[in-house]
Amino acid sequence: MSPALLVFSAVPTLFSSDGEVDTGANRTLYKHVAGLVDGLFVAGTTGEFPALDDVERLSLIEIALAEAGPDRVIAHVGAPDARHSARLASAAAALGATRLAAITPYYLPARPDELTAHYGQVRDAAPGAELYAYIFPERTGLRVPPPVFAAAAEAAGLAGAKLSGSAAPELAGYAAAAPGLRLFSGDDSNPAATMRAGGAGLISGRSAAYPEVYAALVAALAAGDADAAAGHQRTLDRIVALGASIGRLKYALQLRGLGGTTARMTVDPPDASLCAAIAAEVTALLSLFPVGCEPQLPVARHFFKRSGESGAPGLKLAR
Repeated sequence: MSPALLVFSAVPTLFSSDGEVDTGANRTLYKHVAGLVDGLFVAGTTGEFPALDDVERLSLIEIALAEAGPDRVIAHVGAPDARHSARLASAAAALGATRLAAITPYYLPARPDELTAHYGQVRDAAPGAELYAYIFPERTGLRVPPPVFAAAAEAAGLAGAKLSGSAAPELAGYAAAAPGLRLFSGDDSNPAATMRAGGAGLISGRSAAYPEVYAALVAALAAGDADAAAGHQRTLDRIVALGASIGRLKYALQLRGLGGTTARMTVDPPDASLCAAIAAEVTALLSLFPVGCEPQLPVARHFFKRSGESGAPGLKLAR
C-alpha cells in the first residue's frame, strides 16, 4: 500500500440569515466532515477569516477541537501583523489547539528577515504547538520562494506549510528546499499529483461539501487500486469544473442540509445554470454514498504522533 495522503478540510464558516455566526450549523458541519476526512482547517480563507472578529475565530476553533480533537484540527491564527497573530496563537493554544497555521504578512510587503521575525513571534506565543506557514501570493501580495521559506522555517521552527494559489504548483520545489517538513497543497483538484510532488496532503475547500469523494479517492490511492482511483478522480474532475468559490461550496452544503448560503464577504454565488449543475452533482453524490454508507477512513489515520519536539521536522503518522 502507498503512504496515505492526508486530507484536512478547509471548512467554510456558516452564518445565520442575519449574518451572525451559526454555532449549531458549524458544529454539525464540523462533526460531519471530521467523520470522513483526516481533519479540519478552521478560520482560513474559505472560512472568511478577514470578516471574523477574534472572539468568533476562537469560538470556531473551540468547536472544532470539541468535535474533531486537537490532533485533527489546524487552527488558522493568521493576521497582517505578528502581534495580532501571536495573540490569537496564544489564545488558541490555551483552548487546547496543538496545530496552528498563520498566513504570511499581507497588505504591506515583507522582507525575508521580516517574514522570519513574524513567524518567530507567533512561534514564541505558542511554543508547545506546531506552526505552519500559509503561503498564498494572490491573496497576500507576498511571494515566498522555496529557499526563503526554508530559511524562515528553520529559523522559526515551522512544522511545514500550506501552499495555495501560484505556490501550490511549486510544491516539489518547496519539498526539495525544506526536506522533512509537512507540506499541504491548497490545490485539491488532483490528490495523486500532490502525492507525486512530495506533499503530505491537501487542505481542501471542496472537501467540506464533497468529503465522501475525497475519502474514497484517497483510500483508493493508498490501496493502490488504480481503477477505483481513476473513477473517483473523474467524479472529482466534474466537481472541480463547478469552481471553488465559497458561494458555490455553501450552495452545495445548503442542498445537503448542512448550512445556509449567507456570507459576509464577496463569495461569488452561483448563477442559475451553476446551481443546476451543483444540484446534479450533489444528487449523484448522495446516490453513490447514501447517509450511513459513506466511505470511512481507518481511525488510526486521524491521529499524528510526534517524533521530536513540537514544530520540529521528523513528524510521523500513527497508523
